Amino acid sequence: MLGLLSPLTRAVTYTRWLHLLVGSIVPFVCAMVYPGLVAPTPGDWALIALLPVPLVLAAAMVPSMRRAEGLQARLMLFPGPHARVRGEEDPGVSAAPSASWTDRARTGAWMVLRMEAGLAVALVSGQLMAFSLSLVGAAAGDPTVADPFLQVPGSGWWYALLVPVPVLALLAMAAAAGALMAQAARRLLGPSVRERLSELEERTERLLERNRIAQELHDSLGHALTLAVVQAGAARAAADPEFTDRALEAIEETGRAALEDLEKVLLMLRDAGRPTGPRPALGEADRLLESARSSGARVDAEVTGPLEDVPGPVSREGYRMLQEALTNVLRHAGPVHVRVRIAVEQARLRLEVRNPLTGVVSAAGAGGGRGLRGIRERAALLGGEAKAGQDDGWWLVRVDLPLR
Repeated sequence: MLGLLSPLTRAVTYTRWLHLLVGSIVPFVCAMVYPGLVAPTPGDWALIALLPVPLVLAAAMVPSMRRAEGLQARLMLFPGPHARVRGEEDPGVSAAPSASWTDRARTGAWMVLRMEAGLAVALVSGQLMAFSLSLVGAAAGDPTVADPFLQVPGSGWWYALLVPVPVLALLAMAAAAGALMAQAARRLLGPSVRERLSELEERTERLLERNRIAQELHDSLGHALTLAVVQAGAARAAADPEFTDRALEAIEETGRAALEDLEKVLLMLRDAGRPTGPRPALGEADRLLESARSSGARVDAEVTGPLEDVPGPVSREGYRMLQEALTNVLRHAGPVHVRVRIAVEQARLRLEVRNPLTGVVSAAGAGGGRGLRGIRERAALLGGEAKAGQDDGWWLVRVDLPLR
């Protein structure tokens, strides 16, 4: 019983009813011009329902009408802040102007449906309210106080017991009609194929941006923490004050650079439209190499070709891939001999990072850790490829990227 009465306690039931009644304004206004509202016949009511249809269809051709109808439907047909129940996050109704003739046709169908349904609900509401007043009059001895389609025969106090019946029927009709109109709004005012594709593209862009930010944090902070751990361990093992001073200085510089990268990422999250400063590129690769050397690794680097000719996006992603490759070496193999090659040749950028193969590195590489997956993902997004594996007693990470 409570379940049947629950729609009557929701504010959205009454906003839907009001939404339907507003739709009846156009035919009633037209009826005042022709054929009039004085003792209309059933034929007159049919004419009242049909005459405004061309006017409504012509209005639906205006692109902004779809936005207006969508906003009204969102506000009045679906639970929200005005309702006593939690509303849906996405009611499935678009609030964008018509972008095609299909949108205009769907908007026209919705506006005609809203007008006709509103007229029917207004007439039924008026008749049920008049019938309820007639019951009140019959209970008081005057059944002619109202003039509904269904007349109340006679009079008597017992008619007072029937007064709530038309009211409950009216509320049930309003709840059912409102629910049906909400479903119709989803079908006729729902997003078009173009809007769905646009929303999907925006969602994909947001996911890619999140993934890029996560990768930036992983690469920058992971590199800094790995160097700090390796340098601190090497300083403790060396027990040399001079070496310890150099290690602490390197830890300080690496931590400061990581904090700068973290600040840029946080600034990007707080205000996407605000410039965050330039990201590091391959022109700053010496900083990575020196950081690795300060941790105790012996790094041999070979750079060939004009790095300044490398496009910005490729250079920045190449820097991050080189950073991740060096971080993996220090994390899994420690301060070992590392060979780095950076070459710009034949409109391509090639990066190679080699280090002696150990059991630890082999196991980490076979598992395809997050760092190697990140390198492969960055390379794939730029139209290149990245490979990692054993190569004649060495562990090799090789990246090949097109410059265009």
